[in-house]
Amino acid sequence: MSTPIIMSTPVGNVAITVQAGRLCGIDFLSETPAGETVPEDPLERQVVAQLAAYFRDGRIRFCLPLSLRGTDFQNRVWRLLGQIEPGQVRSYGAIARQLHSSPRAVGNACRQNPMSIVVPCHRVVSARGIGGYGGEVQGSKLQVKRWLLCHEGVSL
Repeated sequence: MSTPIIMSTPVGNVAITVQAGRLCGIDFLSETPAGETVPEDPLERQVVAQLAAYFRDGRIRFCLPLSLRGTDFQNRVWRLLGQIEPGQVRSYGAIARQLHSSPRAVGNACRQNPMSIVVPCHRVVSARGIGGYGGEVQGSKLQVKRWLLCHEGVSL
């Protein structure tokens, strides 16, 4: 793996990993490293530019080459997440019905999503409210999900 690029965003710093011409990961960082990293690779610059555009306007759709490494089921969930338009949400249950699965299995696939924001698991909500984010149902990760949804014009 290449060394991640660190980018400051309104919801905290993220680490962006690119390898072999594909985006491999975007991870929220719990600790703040010393400053941002300057992207050198053309794809790294493209990822940073698209993320910056998204943080200016939550209606932006991403168009990046992805390397999604997961189980067949996780990849099916992640593909469906990519079809949810900015400003829209789907319930875990609705996605589960579409895949003939369970809401819990969909939630587990969302938790394993390697590309936060770009593969928009934040757009998946509970039938009774916001649901969880990154395996948490309260705390800082859930605040990130709330911010992202609000940024896209979703109110729950």
